[in-house]
Amino acid sequence: MILDGIKTKKFLIIGRVGMDLCPHPPGTATEHATDMMVTMGGSSANIAAGLSKFKCHTALVTCVSDDAVGWYCLNQLDFYGIDKRHVRKVRGEERTSLAVYESRVENHQSVIYRNNAADFQMTIKDIEAIDFSDYGALITAGTVFAAEPSRSAAFRAFERAKDNNMPVIFDIDYRPYSWPSADVAEDVLSRAGEMSDVVVGNDEEFGFMAGGIEKGRDKARELARNDDRIAVYKMGEKGAITFNGEVEIATGIYPANALKPTGAGDSFMAGFISALAESMSLHDAVLRGSACASITVSKPGCAAAMPDEAELADFIDTHAYNG
Repeated sequence: MILDGIKTKKFLIIGRVGMDLCPHPPGTATEHATDMMVTMGGSSANIAAGLSKFKCHTALVTCVSDDAVGWYCLNQLDFYGIDKRHVRKVRGEERTSLAVYESRVENHQSVIYRNNAADFQMTIKDIEAIDFSDYGALITAGTVFAAEPSRSAAFRAFERAKDNNMPVIFDIDYRPYSWPSADVAEDVLSRAGEMSDVVVGNDEEFGFMAGGIEKGRDKARELARNDDRIAVYKMGEKGAITFNGEVEIATGIYPANALKPTGAGDSFMAGFISALAESMSLHDAVLRGSACASITVSKPGCAAAMPDEAELADFIDTHAYNG
């Protein structure tokens, strides 16, 4: 069932879209900036953009503020070919997220403005208005669970996906600044993981869900104990271990000259899921995700830096795999 839904290439993606500002030219510290590059950001929107570049149909479910920043995000969704019919504009004091991050690795600074975030205003009513039969799989990132009413809406989306035999794909994406406490995050993210068919996260995120980084690998193995479930345990430059029932697949990475650390996880997800949609093996799908991540960290921006099929093919042909 998992792969059947993914192979439709029709994805309903829940979570935020935002505006990113990056000091220009690359290497400039924010404190010394005189020029900024503006791009679309937000984990879920980035994943949607990456999948759209691989010719998948993507629809985003979220809320944006009814102001210039929100309108910018709506225009960017159009630019990347992301269906915005389920994006609701909200009026009031809520604001679309804004991120300021640097295109440099050494002394990198990322500053995220998410006070009273508009995307947390997504409600169960928004979810009930969606025709889930239009899609083959549901994707979301962990931040959507960090506050109400978004949390209840996201869990309702998981339930409706299950009712429609749609696989649930979950990027843990733990961001402490979005949560009221670590205890709440551990409980909620663990519940989301148990309800998911595909869970992707790094060693720290799985460790957080398990109550200690040393327990993270066992947590990923446990989540994938059923043959129909997949967990991808990412370890940075050490590669990844993918669990599927009793199967464990170790993979390396494509080394890259990183310009910045941001965007890797979103691009990995887009590459990995689009590869499964193309009937690639788990091993090759993870490698494709790794290649996408390497490309994205080597260029400014997040969604803007993600590759299309031609760029990805050229990268794989011209770069050595460290496995």
